Amino acid sequence: MDLAKSLRSNMYVELARRNLTRHTVRTALAAIGIIIGVIAISSMGILGNSLKLSVSESLGDVGNELIVYPAYGEETITEKQLGQLEKVSGVEYVIPVLASTGKVEYKGEATYGNIYGIEKDNVLQLVEVEDGKIFRAGSSDCVVGANLVKHFGIKVGGKITLKDSQFRVVGILGEAGFGFGISPDQAVFISPQAYEKIYEDQADGYNNVIMKVKSVDDVEIVKTAIEDRLNKREEVVHVLATNSILDSIDDIFNSISLFLMGIGSISLLVAGVSILNVMLMSTMERTKEIGIMKAVGASRKDVLKMFMLEALFLGIAASLIGGVLSLGGGFVVNILILKESSYFFAPSNFLYIIAGVLFGIVTSLVGGMYPAWKAANMRPLDALRYE
Repeated sequence: MDLAKSLRSNMYVELARRNLTRHTVRTALAAIGIIIGVIAISSMGILGNSLKLSVSESLGDVGNELIVYPAYGEETITEKQLGQLEKVSGVEYVIPVLASTGKVEYKGEATYGNIYGIEKDNVLQLVEVEDGKIFRAGSSDCVVGANLVKHFGIKVGGKITLKDSQFRVVGILGEAGFGFGISPDQAVFISPQAYEKIYEDQADGYNNVIMKVKSVDDVEIVKTAIEDRLNKREEVVHVLATNSILDSIDDIFNSISLFLMGIGSISLLVAGVSILNVMLMSTMERTKEIGIMKAVGASRKDVLKMFMLEALFLGIAASLIGGVLSLGGGFVVNILILKESSYFFAPSNFLYIIAGVLFGIVTSLVGGMYPAWKAANMRPLDALRYE
């Protein structure tokens, strides 16, 4: 019984294979549509995921930071408030930041940058000095961000001007990317004492305070503790948890990935229509053959199985080819858009290839359903009379 069933199954497989190879060009064109669709879906998914990984990596180090700003109506974070922040438990460091935007001049050229007054030890906790050293406390030395260095061509030992005061560049920062409490790439870091001399007209206090929580799991607990401590009577500070921003960014890029995959899936829908057309033409050409099969005892289920196997084999073969080619497509997209290939090798990217392959197979089966149903429901006499 099992042997007979196996032979019968093999017969359907052989018939499906034969029918697909009967019209090679037509089958190849339908397969190309699926291949292109799978490549489009997988490559777009990989691009969206790689963008998310790129942003998450550049911001990942600040996931356990809290940024404390003056609330609406307040000008600065006061010394008293800073003292209260330093007493909150579960915090690794508390860094008060003096900040302003001002003109930066170098050898007759000028641009605008962020000017920060931060203690030298605190600067080293936030950024990395790539060339040179950190400034001395109270000195007229400074360290400069990567974008300003590129713009001016600044070298260690050069002198920049801030509000008619000259500062000697003793350190150049490595490129840091986007930041929450500070934006270091377009910045000049000087000591708080030097900052207060050139910005003596600013209100007393700090523009914001950067706090690093010891454990990511305790971020919300520490945030609540800060708000309970400082905002008892009225809201005087606003606390921003950077991990909530990272979660929002993840959600945004997940949506971008789905949108890009949706664009790619249009080509697969076109491929599905192509398969429908191919299978319908095959059904019409084999009308007499179907009639003979039914006349000698083939059931509706038998005919349906044969046609669905054709669609399945076409879908599997074309989708697997598309999946393999999408490895190259995803790699090229990463190089062209991100100028970086390392994100391509993330395990999560290969899930998009699997999704593309599965979508291609399902599209093939859906495209083959109506022709298979039409063939299975043919009346034997009408099929035998068909010319």
